[in-house]
Amino acid sequence: MPETNRTRSSQDAVLPRGVTDALLWRAAYDVAAAHRPDAAGRCSSLLCAGRPAPCEPMEAALRAMRMAGDAGRAEYGEPDARVAARRRRAA
Repeated sequence: MPETNRTRSSQDAVLPRGVTDALLWRAAYDVAAAHRPDAAGRCSSLLCAGRPAPCEPMEAALRAMRMAGDAGRAEYGEPDARVAARRRRAA
């Protein structure tokens, strides 16, 4: 029988100090990894069809990482500053 286990990026990630919900943090990490911005500043996920980063799934993933106890800072950057910058550009 072929092996069906897949390796997710969160399996290799080290949990930040202060994380109290490892399952939530790892699931959010995987979503954030799938929605990283490309060199042009657009979401690289096919689901987002090249929308400007940070996309909604990335924002939700970063929020979930904070809720998991990650002391407000995710590996993918400070989400609040990026969200505020995107809203200023849209206005």
